Amino acid sequence: MRIHPDLFYAKILLFGEYSVLLNSMGLSIPYTHFKGELSFIGEDKYTDRNFAKRSNNELLKYLEYLKGDFDTYNKLIDLQSLEKDIMKGLYFESSIPESYGLGSSGALCASLYKRYGMNTIGNSKKLKNGDIIELKTVLAQLESGFHGKSSGLDPLNSYLKVPLLIHHQNEIEQVNLPGDKFGEDSAIFLINSQKSGNTEPLVRSFLNKCEKEDYLDLMQKQLIPMNNKCILELVNGNADSFFTQLEKLSEFQYTNFSSMIPDNFLDLWKEGLETRQFWMKLCGSGGGGYLLGFTKSYSTTKDILKNKGLDIVTVYQNQ
Repeated sequence: MRIHPDLFYAKILLFGEYSVLLNSMGLSIPYTHFKGELSFIGEDKYTDRNFAKRSNNELLKYLEYLKGDFDTYNKLIDLQSLEKDIMKGLYFESSIPESYGLGSSGALCASLYKRYGMNTIGNSKKLKNGDIIELKTVLAQLESGFHGKSSGLDPLNSYLKVPLLIHHQNEIEQVNLPGDKFGEDSAIFLINSQKSGNTEPLVRSFLNKCEKEDYLDLMQKQLIPMNNKCILELVNGNADSFFTQLEKLSEFQYTNFSSMIPDNFLDLWKEGLETRQFWMKLCGSGGGGYLLGFTKSYSTTKDILKNKGLDIVTVYQNQ
């Protein structure tokens, strides 16, 4: 993958949605189909001027948030230079859909850190774990202006531009995924629900449920082991056992996370489980946005889904 230094990509959390809040493993990848970069209104670019003005206004609001705790944030990024550029028309030219679980605010924070960061940590593939955790902490602070509280994983993935294996909150590893071991027609894809999601109330509801011992027990004894096995089998290139674990995880989410699945996709989710033609799971917090799909036979699956009038975007496909 050719890396452009000034472009910051969307992210997809392949595994770990919700369970990472309970310190499970997670697996996040940069998704180059959607991307953004800092730009200025008035440069010789053909763009949506209304979008650019709205983005510039959002940056101004964000700056006011940062200035509200000036002593903290001015140590992280150069607020004076940022303010000067916002007044000159700085905005984030982005194709990343907002409220779709693809890390639009994370990509923005990564770009701001890259351009205005103080004593920045570089985005090298040779970073040690301590540097990665420190970077995640800084980026989490920057993204907190958008979500109230951030894990820092979205901007970290966008900044480093490589798949990240999250062992737990204090150990993150940059990895390569052996996709070629999963069959020549296998694929990972997104299905557009045509509805935006809202992360904060869904996460709050999940955490409230986890205060009940039975629900927390279910997550810790069933969800987390399934999630972690999916990640390990995928990273280690064990195709058969990966799809076996994926099927269990998809069924678990269908049964226990149905409120996070858009109602009009429940039948499709069930169809995938019954036919074993494809398997679906949440992409991020759910409620809307994109849903993730996995298949061993993408050529057939794509025809099935397109015949249903669904909007599909390929994440990864073996040739």
